[in-house]
Amino acid sequence: MYIGIDIGGMSIKAGLVDNSCKIIHKEVIPTGPRRPMEEITRDIGLLVDTLIKNSNVNPDDISSIGIGVPGASDTDRGIIITCDNINLDNAPVAAEIKKYIDKPVFLNNDANVAGLAEYYNIGKDMECFIIVTLGTGVGGGIIMNGKIFSGFNGIGAELGHMVINENKKLCGCGRRGCWESYASVTALIAQTKEAMELDKESLMHEIAENNFDNVNGKTSFDAAKKGDKTALKVVDQYIHYIATGVANLINIFQPNAIAIGGAISKEGDYLLTPLKKYIYEEAYSTTFTEKPEIKAATLGNDAGIIGAAMLGRSNGVI
Repeated sequence: MYIGIDIGGMSIKAGLVDNSCKIIHKEVIPTGPRRPMEEITRDIGLLVDTLIKNSNVNPDDISSIGIGVPGASDTDRGIIITCDNINLDNAPVAAEIKKYIDKPVFLNNDANVAGLAEYYNIGKDMECFIIVTLGTGVGGGIIMNGKIFSGFNGIGAELGHMVINENKKLCGCGRRGCWESYASVTALIAQTKEAMELDKESLMHEIAENNFDNVNGKTSFDAAKKGDKTALKVVDQYIHYIATGVANLINIFQPNAIAIGGAISKEGDYLLTPLKKYIYEEAYSTTFTEKPEIKAATLGNDAGIIGAAMLGRSNGVI
């Protein structure tokens, strides 16, 4: 058995996961991101204790504990270095957890652990497997021979911050033209609203109930499926933005497969079919018989718990 902890802006989830990557029991608490670091860290320790007690598991059967963090961390010291929008900078989480159970604690970026979860589910034994998560930003994880690639300092694989359009849109990281500024769901919503401003007759207005506050990542897709010309243009351009970044990843890594995650992946073939077309047109391997697979991620909201739990396993803890 393994324990996986998924730290998010709204909630902190912990799950008991077996060797087949199945969640046996889950506990959830609110994050309260603006609370003092000491309170949040304490609650993570208590969450682990509650999980163990409520799942009726023998602590001796737990091999390790993993934590997915929206930021950077240091497993050797057992601390979260930085945590996006949550007051957990320099938080000694491993020490807090060890008050309740003395097991190895591993930490890594949340997008990386999501990639590890998908690797064990749909990419196992692949030499190189990449996940791209499309949400508020663009995240990702690179798994090489079953190991997360994190760079020498633990903050590698920030896929969303490769530049695809130099000197254009300003990204939150301070650079201009980052992939995230074009291919995130946040970017899609902005692109949808811009198109709606230019076309007052677009079906997207009706779908959003004539309220821009109701525009979301599905608005343009829903209208495009009904044949709205403006929405079709928005969706086509958005998919091309995704493809540009994915083609870059293929040119660098030539992975066995790339999985597309995030809520937008629920669009299924409506997203994947044109996406593959654009990718294979642009990627260096376009003339090769063997091409990287492009598929949808499968684990949804459970990927964070499962991937965190598998951190120990990927580091040799049986």
